[in-house]
Amino acid sequence: MNVALWKKTAGLTIAALTAFAGAACSPQTDSTEASDKQPSVLELLASDLKGSLQKTVDSTAKTDSVALTMKGNVNGQSISMQGHLNLGDPAQAELRMTVPDGPEVTARMIGPVVFVEVPAAQRATTGGKRWMKMDMTAMNGGKTGTDFAKQFDDMDPIKQVRTLLGIEGTTVVGQETVNGATTVHYTVTTPVATYLKQIDAKMRAASEQAFTAQGVKEIKLDLWVDEQYRPRRVSLVMGKVSDMVIDYTDYGKTVTIEAPPAAETADLAEMLKSRLTTTT
Repeated sequence: MNVALWKKTAGLTIAALTAFAGAACSPQTDSTEASDKQPSVLELLASDLKGSLQKTVDSTAKTDSVALTMKGNVNGQSISMQGHLNLGDPAQAELRMTVPDGPEVTARMIGPVVFVEVPAAQRATTGGKRWMKMDMTAMNGGKTGTDFAKQFDDMDPIKQVRTLLGIEGTTVVGQETVNGATTVHYTVTTPVATYLKQIDAKMRAASEQAFTAQGVKEIKLDLWVDEQYRPRRVSLVMGKVSDMVIDYTDYGKTVTIEAPPAAETADLAEMLKSRLTTTT
Protein backbone atom coordinates (compact mmCIF):
# COMPACT_ATOMS: atom_id res chain seq x y z
CA MET A 1 0.00 0.00 0.00
CA ASN A 2 1.36 3.42 -0.88
CA VAL A 3 2.50 5.36 2.23
CA ALA A 4 1.67 8.74 0.75
CA LEU A 5 -1.85 7.58 -0.14
CA TRP A 6 -2.48 6.33 3.40
CA LYS A 7 -1.16 9.59 4.87
CA LYS A 8 -3.44 11.58 2.55
CA THR A 9 -6.46 9.52 3.61
CA ALA A 10 -5.54 9.82 7.29
CA GLY A 11 -5.09 13.55 6.89
CA LEU A 12 -8.53 13.89 5.38
CA THR A 13 -9.96 11.86 8.24
CA ILE A 14 -8.52 14.35 10.71
CA ALA A 15 -9.75 17.25 8.57
CA ALA A 16 -13.23 15.82 8.58
CA LEU A 17 -13.01 15.19 12.31
CA THR A 18 -11.12 18.43 12.89
CA ALA A 19 -12.84 20.19 9.59
CA PHE A 20 -21.67 18.52 9.24
CA ALA A 21 -41.66 18.46 0.44
CA GLY A 22 -45.15 18.66 0.38
CA ALA A 23 -47.68 18.13 3.12
CA ALA A 24 -50.82 16.13 2.28
CA CYS A 25 -54.08 18.08 2.22
CA SER A 26 -56.54 17.27 5.00
CA PRO A 27 -60.26 16.77 4.32
CA GLN A 28 -62.45 19.76 5.18
CA THR A 29 -64.22 19.78 8.57
CA ASP A 30 -66.72 22.15 10.12
CA SER A 31 -65.48 25.03 12.28
CA THR A 32 -66.13 23.20 15.58
CA GLU A 33 -64.05 20.16 14.56
CA ALA A 34 -61.26 22.36 13.27
CA SER A 35 -61.05 24.38 16.49
CA ASP A 36 -60.99 21.24 18.68
CA LYS A 37 -58.38 19.39 16.64
CA GLN A 38 -54.86 19.50 18.09
CA PRO A 39 -52.08 20.14 15.56
CA SER A 40 -49.82 17.20 14.79
CA VAL A 41 -46.09 17.29 15.50
CA LEU A 42 -45.39 17.77 11.82
CA GLU A 43 -47.78 20.70 11.71
CA LEU A 44 -46.10 22.23 14.75
CA LEU A 45 -42.67 21.68 13.24
CA ALA A 46 -43.81 23.65 10.21
CA SER A 47 -45.75 26.40 11.99
CA ASP A 48 -43.90 26.95 15.28
CA LEU A 49 -40.34 27.17 14.04
CA LYS A 50 -38.58 28.55 17.12
CA GLY A 51 -40.56 26.42 19.58
CA SER A 52 -39.99 23.27 17.55
CA LEU A 53 -36.25 23.88 17.22
CA GLN A 54 -35.98 24.40 20.98
CA LYS A 55 -37.87 21.13 21.56
CA THR A 56 -35.43 19.47 19.16
CA VAL A 57 -32.49 20.75 21.22
CA ASP A 58 -34.10 19.51 24.44
CA SER A 59 -34.98 16.10 22.97
CA THR A 60 -31.58 15.51 21.38
CA ALA A 61 -29.74 16.63 24.53
CA LYS A 62 -31.26 13.64 26.34
CA THR A 63 -29.58 11.27 23.89
CA ASP A 64 -26.22 9.74 24.82
CA SER A 65 -25.23 8.54 21.37
CA VAL A 66 -26.08 8.55 17.68
CA ALA A 67 -24.88 6.83 14.51
CA LEU A 68 -23.97 8.92 11.49
CA THR A 69 -23.18 8.62 7.81
CA MET A 70 -21.46 11.55 6.14
CA LYS A 71 -20.81 12.15 2.46
CA GLY A 72 -19.44 15.18 0.70
CA ASN A 73 -16.32 17.12 -0.12
CA VAL A 74 -13.66 18.58 2.16
CA ASN A 75 -11.05 20.85 0.57
CA GLY A 76 -11.97 19.52 -2.87
CA GLN A 77 -11.63 15.85 -1.90
CA SER A 78 -14.61 13.51 -1.96
CA ILE A 79 -15.07 11.60 1.29
CA SER A 80 -17.43 9.05 2.80
CA MET A 81 -17.64 8.41 6.53
CA GLN A 82 -19.66 6.18 8.87
CA GLY A 83 -19.53 5.80 12.62
CA HIS A 84 -20.91 6.69 16.04
CA LEU A 85 -20.79 9.71 18.31
CA ASN A 86 -21.07 9.62 22.09
CA LEU A 87 -22.40 13.03 23.04
CA GLY A 88 -21.21 13.08 26.65
CA ASP A 89 -18.26 14.85 28.25
CA PRO A 90 -15.72 14.24 26.95
CA ALA A 91 -17.09 13.78 23.47
CA GLN A 92 -16.17 10.49 21.82
CA ALA A 93 -16.34 9.20 18.27
CA GLU A 94 -15.38 6.19 16.21
CA LEU A 95 -15.40 6.78 12.47
CA ARG A 96 -14.44 4.86 9.35
CA MET A 97 -13.60 6.96 6.31
CA THR A 98 -12.82 6.23 2.67
CA VAL A 99 -11.68 8.40 -0.21
CA PRO A 100 -11.48 7.47 -3.91
CA ASP A 101 -8.51 5.16 -4.59
CA GLY A 102 -7.55 5.23 -0.91
CA PRO A 103 -7.67 2.73 1.95
CA GLU A 104 -10.35 2.76 4.63
CA VAL A 105 -9.13 4.58 7.71
CA THR A 106 -10.54 4.04 11.20
CA ALA A 107 -10.20 6.83 13.75
CA ARG A 108 -11.26 7.06 17.38
CA MET A 109 -11.66 10.33 19.26
CA ILE A 110 -11.55 10.62 23.04
CA GLY A 111 -11.90 14.29 23.90
CA PRO A 112 -9.17 16.19 22.01
CA VAL A 113 -7.09 13.04 21.38
CA VAL A 114 -7.41 11.16 18.10
CA PHE A 115 -6.20 7.60 17.44
CA VAL A 116 -5.79 6.64 13.77
CA GLU A 117 -5.38 2.99 12.77
CA VAL A 118 -2.20 2.40 10.79
CA PRO A 119 -2.46 -0.06 7.86
CA ALA A 120 -0.54 -3.28 8.50
CA ALA A 121 1.82 -2.60 5.58
CA GLN A 122 2.87 0.73 7.13
CA ARG A 123 3.42 -0.32 10.74
CA ALA A 124 7.19 -0.50 10.35
CA THR A 125 7.08 3.30 10.65
CA THR A 126 5.40 3.00 14.08
CA GLY A 127 7.53 0.23 15.51
CA GLY A 128 4.90 -2.35 14.59
CA LYS A 129 2.18 -0.59 16.56
CA ARG A 130 -1.36 -0.59 15.21
CA TRP A 131 -2.49 2.90 16.27
CA MET A 132 -1.11 6.43 15.97
CA LYS A 133 -2.02 8.85 18.77
CA MET A 134 -2.40 12.58 18.08
CA ASP A 135 -3.23 15.12 20.81
CA MET A 136 -4.91 17.92 18.86
CA THR A 137 -4.43 20.52 21.58
CA ALA A 138 -0.66 20.04 21.42
CA MET A 139 -0.32 20.37 17.64
CA ASN A 140 0.45 23.56 15.74
CA GLY A 141 0.33 25.73 18.84
CA GLY A 142 -3.18 24.54 19.65
CA LYS A 143 -4.63 25.68 16.30
CA THR A 144 -5.08 22.09 15.12
CA GLY A 145 -7.08 21.35 18.25
CA THR A 146 -9.30 24.35 17.56
CA ASP A 147 -9.85 23.25 13.95
CA PHE A 148 -10.61 19.74 15.15
CA ALA A 149 -13.15 20.97 17.70
CA LYS A 150 -14.86 23.01 14.99
CA GLN A 151 -15.16 19.97 12.73
CA PHE A 152 -16.65 17.92 15.56
CA ASP A 153 -19.15 20.72 16.15
CA ASP A 154 -20.14 20.41 12.49
CA MET A 155 -21.05 16.75 13.11
CA ASP A 156 -22.85 17.29 16.43
CA PRO A 157 -26.60 17.44 15.68
CA ILE A 158 -27.39 19.57 18.74
CA LYS A 159 -24.94 22.29 17.73
CA GLN A 160 -26.53 22.63 14.29
CA VAL A 161 -30.01 23.04 15.77
CA ARG A 162 -28.74 25.69 18.17
CA THR A 163 -27.14 27.50 15.26
CA LEU A 164 -30.48 27.66 13.45
CA LEU A 165 -32.13 28.94 16.63
CA GLY A 166 -29.65 31.80 16.84
CA ILE A 167 -29.87 32.92 13.21
CA GLU A 168 -32.69 35.00 11.81
CA GLY A 169 -34.11 34.07 8.43
CA THR A 170 -34.58 30.32 8.85
CA THR A 171 -37.50 29.13 6.72
CA VAL A 172 -39.52 25.94 6.36
CA VAL A 173 -39.11 24.11 3.05
CA GLY A 174 -41.77 21.46 3.77
CA GLN A 175 -42.23 17.81 4.63
CA GLU A 176 -39.71 15.31 3.22
CA THR A 177 -38.87 11.66 3.87
CA VAL A 178 -35.33 10.93 5.05
CA ASN A 179 -34.30 7.27 5.33
CA GLY A 180 -37.92 6.25 5.84
CA ALA A 181 -38.70 8.91 8.46
CA THR A 182 -41.12 11.76 7.80
CA THR A 183 -39.40 15.05 8.56
CA VAL A 184 -39.76 18.80 8.22
CA HIS A 185 -36.97 20.51 6.30
CA TYR A 186 -35.55 23.88 7.43
CA THR A 187 -33.02 26.03 5.58
CA VAL A 188 -31.05 29.23 6.07
CA THR A 189 -28.25 30.99 4.21
CA THR A 190 -26.34 33.49 6.33
CA PRO A 191 -23.21 35.67 6.11
CA VAL A 192 -20.07 34.23 7.67
CA ALA A 193 -20.02 37.00 10.30
CA THR A 194 -23.48 36.01 11.51
CA TYR A 195 -22.62 32.32 11.55
CA LEU A 196 -19.44 32.94 13.54
CA LYS A 197 -21.44 34.50 16.37
CA GLN A 198 -23.13 31.12 16.92
CA ILE A 199 -19.99 29.04 17.43
CA ASP A 200 -17.82 28.69 20.51
CA ALA A 201 -15.80 31.84 21.21
CA LYS A 202 -12.63 29.74 21.54
CA MET A 203 -12.99 28.62 17.91
CA ARG A 204 -14.23 31.90 16.43
CA ALA A 205 -10.94 33.58 15.52
CA ALA A 206 -9.40 30.47 13.93
CA SER A 207 -12.62 29.75 12.01
CA GLU A 208 -12.84 33.33 10.76
CA GLN A 209 -9.23 33.15 9.59
CA ALA A 210 -9.89 29.90 7.73
CA PHE A 211 -13.06 31.24 6.06
CA THR A 212 -11.26 34.42 5.00
CA ALA A 213 -8.33 32.49 3.56
CA GLN A 214 -10.71 30.31 1.52
CA GLY A 215 -12.88 33.23 0.38
CA VAL A 216 -16.02 31.91 2.12
CA LYS A 217 -18.68 34.64 2.21
CA GLU A 218 -21.75 32.78 3.42
CA ILE A 219 -22.83 29.51 5.05
CA LYS A 220 -25.84 27.45 3.95
CA LEU A 221 -27.33 25.19 6.61
CA ASP A 222 -30.23 22.76 6.12
CA LEU A 223 -31.82 20.62 8.82
CA TRP A 224 -34.41 17.82 8.71
CA VAL A 225 -36.28 17.05 11.98
CA ASP A 226 -38.52 14.02 12.57
CA GLU A 227 -41.72 13.61 14.63
CA GLN A 228 -39.72 12.76 17.75
CA TYR A 229 -37.97 16.14 17.50
CA ARG A 230 -34.66 14.56 16.46
CA PRO A 231 -32.37 15.73 13.66
CA ARG A 232 -32.33 13.18 10.85
CA ARG A 233 -30.15 15.04 8.35
CA VAL A 234 -27.91 18.08 8.26
CA SER A 235 -26.46 19.70 5.14
CA LEU A 236 -23.67 22.23 5.60
CA VAL A 237 -22.12 24.17 2.72
CA MET A 238 -19.15 26.43 3.45
CA GLY A 239 -18.13 27.86 0.09
CA LYS A 240 -15.45 25.73 -1.54
CA VAL A 241 -14.08 24.54 1.82
CA SER A 242 -16.67 21.86 2.48
CA ASP A 243 -20.04 20.56 1.31
CA MET A 244 -21.30 17.84 3.62
CA VAL A 245 -24.52 15.89 4.18
CA ILE A 246 -24.78 14.00 7.48
CA ASP A 247 -27.54 11.46 8.19
CA TYR A 248 -28.32 10.48 11.81
CA THR A 249 -29.79 7.14 12.94
CA ASP A 250 -29.86 4.84 15.98
CA TYR A 251 -30.36 7.53 18.60
CA GLY A 252 -29.61 6.25 22.11
CA LYS A 253 -27.99 2.99 20.99
CA THR A 254 -25.26 2.14 23.49
CA VAL A 255 -21.79 2.28 21.94
CA THR A 256 -18.51 1.78 23.80
CA ILE A 257 -15.61 3.82 22.45
CA GLU A 258 -12.26 3.33 24.19
CA ALA A 259 -8.69 4.42 23.64
CA PRO A 260 -6.61 1.60 22.11
CA PRO A 261 -4.22 -0.27 24.45
CA ALA A 262 -1.08 1.76 25.19
CA ALA A 263 1.08 -1.17 24.09
CA GLU A 264 -0.44 -0.95 20.60
CA THR A 265 -0.17 2.84 20.29
CA ALA A 266 2.58 5.09 18.98
CA ASP A 267 2.52 8.75 20.06
CA LEU A 268 3.08 11.11 17.14
CA ALA A 269 4.47 13.86 19.37
CA GLU A 270 7.02 11.48 20.91
CA MET A 271 8.01 10.17 17.48
CA LEU A 272 8.59 13.69 16.18
CA LYS A 273 10.57 14.63 19.30
CA SER A 274 12.75 11.54 18.92
CA ARG A 275 13.48 12.33 15.28
CA LEU A 276 14.42 15.92 16.11
CA THR A 277 16.79 14.68 18.84
CA THR A 278 18.38 12.21 16.42
CA THR A 279 19.00 14.84 13.72
CA THR A 280 20.52 17.44 16.07
